[in-house]
Amino acid sequence: MRQCSRSACSQPAVATLTYVYADSTVVLGPLATYAEPHTYDLCADHATRLTAPRGWDIVRLAVDMTPPEPTPDDLVALAEAVRQAAVRPAPGEPEPTRRSTRSVAASDPTLLSATERRRHLRVLPGQTPADALSDASDDDDADGGRFDRPFDGREGPSRR
Repeated sequence: MRQCSRSACSQPAVATLTYVYADSTVVLGPLATYAEPHTYDLCADHATRLTAPRGWDIVRLAVDMTPPEPTPDDLVALAEAVRQAAVRPAPGEPEPTRRSTRSVAASDPTLLSATERRRHLRVLPGQTPADALSDASDDDDADGGRFDRPFDGREGPSRR
């Protein structure tokens, strides 16, 4: 069962919204059989409150606003997922071991290439992190002096 495409809405979808850009038309029709790109599934509440952009037309096709009942396929899939999550090894069987996702090279820095060892942030040679912070705070005139005087609204942007 599909949900409404609107963010933070978890209601079941009952209608499909499609934009026809060539005709500046919004089409609100019955729930599509399959979810397709550039279409939006809406719940009954969002479908009834739909508005179109200025200058656009809305075509409302006959839509049954009652949410569809869960199909047996949905229920079977849910039951199967619960069964899989509940499967535990029988007594006497060893529990499956968790495998590490890190490679051997990642645990030994000498095996990494130069590009793999490089990180996004790094300290430049001859400079400590404390030096970098003090250099940044010494730059009091970072705005070029543009904000040293009050703005009275009559002058344009300064072009120094």
